[in-house]
Amino acid sequence: MSSLAKAVTNAPIIRVRGLRKIYHTGKVDVEALRGVDLDVPAGEFLSIVGPSGSGKSTLFHIIGGLTPPTSGEVIVAGRNVSAVGDAGRTELRRKYVSFVFQKFNLLPNLSARDNILTALFISGLSSDRFDPAFREIIDLLGISNRLDHKPSELSGGEQQRVAIARALATKPTILLADEPTGNLDSANSLAVLEILRGLNERLKQTILMITHNIDAAAFGHRTMHMRDGRIVEEPQAE
Repeated sequence: MSSLAKAVTNAPIIRVRGLRKIYHTGKVDVEALRGVDLDVPAGEFLSIVGPSGSGKSTLFHIIGGLTPPTSGEVIVAGRNVSAVGDAGRTELRRKYVSFVFQKFNLLPNLSARDNILTALFISGLSSDRFDPAFREIIDLLGISNRLDHKPSELSGGEQQRVAIARALATKPTILLADEPTGNLDSANSLAVLEILRGLNERLKQTILMITHNIDAAAFGHRTMHMRDGRIVEEPQAE
């Protein structure tokens, strides 16, 4: 049995069928996705690699409920994202999906702790304290002694770790990471990628990461390649 088979269950937490997305820009229609099919089992760490314009960011945004598809079916955490409106996609983001972006997007006037707590406040969850399970995540991220510092007092790697903690504070079913090492040097990039892999291995956190960096992609169980709005290669895990 492969290591991937041990790490995940059979049921896909993300299921995409025939996904198309067309952007209408003036007189020109841009077809960003051209019939994408994808299954992501619960507990998998999947990397999606492709150049700019390949459609990976559009796929990411649709799965995360940030934009609606033109056609096709998208099931995320048992919710049919392709059949709901703005309110349904907002609920998906509040309850089931969290994001980590290339830009840390931390509030500069708040401490690391308060930046993390904003995620709980926005989701309507208790923000009085971190529960023991989340304190384990804080320790895993290595920021326990940095919680009272503001973003300007943190290194780039520490800021990204705070951003990851904020994303995990609501205990999302799925963590979506968009070029999470894009603003980091090589040492901090390696540290963040190892953290993501550790979160997946220890907590069975489902992670979907998009990147242009094939070396970064290798930290996942599986790498999917995209080009011109299509999946062009999907190597199997050994």
